Amino acid sequence: MTPHGARAKNKLRKEYRYQMKYIDVIIPAFNEGDSIGKVINDIPSLVREVIVVNNNSTDHTREAAEKAGATVLDEKRKGYGHACLKGMAYIEKKEVAPDIIVFLDGDYSDYPEELIRVIEPISERDFDMVIGARQAELREEGSMTPQQVFGNWLATSLMKLFFKAEFTDLGPFRAIKYKKLLALQMEDKTYGWTVEMQLKALRQNLRYTEVPVKYRNRIGTSKVSGTVKGSIMAGVKILGWIFKYSVK
Repeated sequence: MTPHGARAKNKLRKEYRYQMKYIDVIIPAFNEGDSIGKVINDIPSLVREVIVVNNNSTDHTREAAEKAGATVLDEKRKGYGHACLKGMAYIEKKEVAPDIIVFLDGDYSDYPEELIRVIEPISERDFDMVIGARQAELREEGSMTPQQVFGNWLATSLMKLFFKAEFTDLGPFRAIKYKKLLALQMEDKTYGWTVEMQLKALRQNLRYTEVPVKYRNRIGTSKVSGTVKGSIMAGVKILGWIFKYSVK
């Protein structure tokens, strides 16, 4: 067998193993009509269901997501956490629960095809949670604003100081075992969702790791880092969660 043939066979074998697990994807989306279809189309076929939570969009997000084959839920209360919780509430009603939940953004800044790499530590090495880390050498120029870079550095540095955490990013592209996610009892409704998950994972001694992922300029304007108000609110919320847990 040629080296190319061997690689292809190994890839098929690996994808088959992943298909033994049920993987659902949750994508919060607010006015992502021009990008959401691209995101959905690039998600590997091993995913059981793609759930787009239309977070009170005023554009064609819902229509584009439905056309691309996703299940679309409506959440009129604005907020990243509200959207994620809506997706989780939908999944809780399924007859067969997923093994793994993957979260990613709907603006096409993530590379959905890297989902296989993100879930690998869970499927192959029994980690509980994986964060897609947007390392500098893998980021497209301009894809993260200075305030995002600084905010990530500050938040992860404080987590290392207070909790001896090994996180380097609060990246939205992440995977977690479904049962472990439920045990975290997530509650944040807005900007603090990602850091809440990581802090609670530390508190519950989950086995976690990071996987380097590529990151590109989003389609459209960021609802958080693209505005002064969004940046300030996100920073306040993230630091609030960290200091709340540091005094517990």
